[in-house]
Amino acid sequence: MQSQFGLASVWIQGDFVTRAVALILLSMSLASWIVILIKALDIIKFKKLARQSQDFWHSEDFAAGLDKLGQDPSNPFRHLALEGREATQHHRNTKVHLHDTLDVSDWVTRCLRNCIDEFTARLQSGLAILASVASTAPFIGLFGTVWGIYHALVAIGASGQSTIDKVAGPIGEALIMTALGLAVAIPAVLGYNALVRGNKFILNRLNSFAHELHAYFVTGARVSSSSATAQVLPLKKGA
Repeated sequence: MQSQFGLASVWIQGDFVTRAVALILLSMSLASWIVILIKALDIIKFKKLARQSQDFWHSEDFAAGLDKLGQDPSNPFRHLALEGREATQHHRNTKVHLHDTLDVSDWVTRCLRNCIDEFTARLQSGLAILASVASTAPFIGLFGTVWGIYHALVAIGASGQSTIDKVAGPIGEALIMTALGLAVAIPAVLGYNALVRGNKFILNRLNSFAHELHAYFVTGARVSSSSATAQVLPLKKGA
């Protein structure tokens, strides 16, 4: 015998508005969990690449450093190094456009910053979905609760029976919608905060790597963030 309480009862006894609210909450929950899982896997991958990026500076030359960064085209550290090299070679070999009147330091800084900005936009994609779900899901659930209570009271008034056993079931089923809204919103909030922290760590490491690349391409020496002494890494011609 099927229980007259619970989610199944809410779905069976609810009208099209109640079912639409339930489907919206289900869709929001699926979207948020998909974003959380995909972005969490990305953060794990990029953290591993961030740790490997330090091997770049223990190479004999730039080409060997690129080999240590791997061949993954999605590696932001490899992409940053390639962009810096291309910007330096472009500035040294051409004097055609207005942007070439910038000194090499400003030009390399601009190119590295544009590369970081593009990666930041990619890294933060999907967070808007989590923020939207976290802020709207409780209110959508509350709307379903209000709608369910309204119809429960109308049904109770029509039947003329207002005893506790007649009221508890419909009202309790309506309140389930609020619980569903919170169940959707809470993982979205926690996932958003965790992803923001992970993104911040990766971007900090990427900015540090970019700072060292800038010093390398402009002066031929790496400026270590952990030491005041510059560590020289010679750049071969045509690297």
